Amino acid sequence: MSAFSKGALKGCVVIALLVFGAGCSTHPNDDVIAKNVQGKVAADPATKDSTVVVSSKDGKVSLKGSVKDGATQQRLEQIAREEPGVTGVDDQTAVLSEPATTPDQAATTAPPPAEAPKPQPIVVPAGSTLTVTVDQALSSDKSQTGQTFLATLAQPVTVRGTTAIPKGSSVKGTVITAKKKGKVKGEGQLALSLTSITIRGKNYPIETGTLDSTVKGKGKRTAATTGGGAAGGALIGGLAGGGKGAGIGALVGAGAGFVGGALTGNKQIEIPAESPITFTLSKSLTLPPGKE
Repeated sequence: MSAFSKGALKGCVVIALLVFGAGCSTHPNDDVIAKNVQGKVAADPATKDSTVVVSSKDGKVSLKGSVKDGATQQRLEQIAREEPGVTGVDDQTAVLSEPATTPDQAATTAPPPAEAPKPQPIVVPAGSTLTVTVDQALSSDKSQTGQTFLATLAQPVTVRGTTAIPKGSSVKGTVITAKKKGKVKGEGQLALSLTSITIRGKNYPIETGTLDSTVKGKGKRTAATTGGGAAGGALIGGLAGGGKGAGIGALVGAGAGFVGGALTGNKQIEIPAESPITFTLSKSLTLPPGKE
């Protein structure tokens, strides 16, 4: 081989080495790319709290892990693309939280329905009157102290326009005192009170004033109420004369609708069956909310 040929060959080899070296110098270093992107992700305020692993192969960056929202995910991709030598980005990160509601979405979201007010219990106040008709005859000589008697509510009881206790409700009472009058001396006495009432199938204890009727020697009769407060509304109608703290004379034939108490031939106190008498609540009665 001539000297010229050898020189030319050496020149070609040198040129080839230079070209190869130049090509190698422009090939991306995947380790450097991954390290740089990882560092920038950790330093950026928007992505520093994300759990992300960065890798690179032939200049293509892969992102794996989780981010808090879509905006963080977009910023992560931007950091990777801006890194010198990166040829592409494969974002495999997952968004943990739900997308934020836009103003338009918020405006169209219907508010939750208002909670309906809870119905309040019905309170029948003390002083309310209960007019009942007794289901059996009661008397000073035939009834027994402690005896239970039944009655039926003759008039409904309303509270603020609502029927709290409907007409026809079953009522139970007690004979507080039943004392027969002697033929020569002594007095006859009959005292009653109500103890419970059944309203729409449920029984409720009640407290009322006591109706107390007395007949004394020589036909003197009195009728009064105790514990109820409203004497006129609680007296047994038809009994007359005297006091015990009540103006009995004003009740005689007054048309108040309270009939029943009367004197028998031997001057005993008797209330016939179906007679209406009125009691007064001495303690308020609380009932659950209900319809009429």
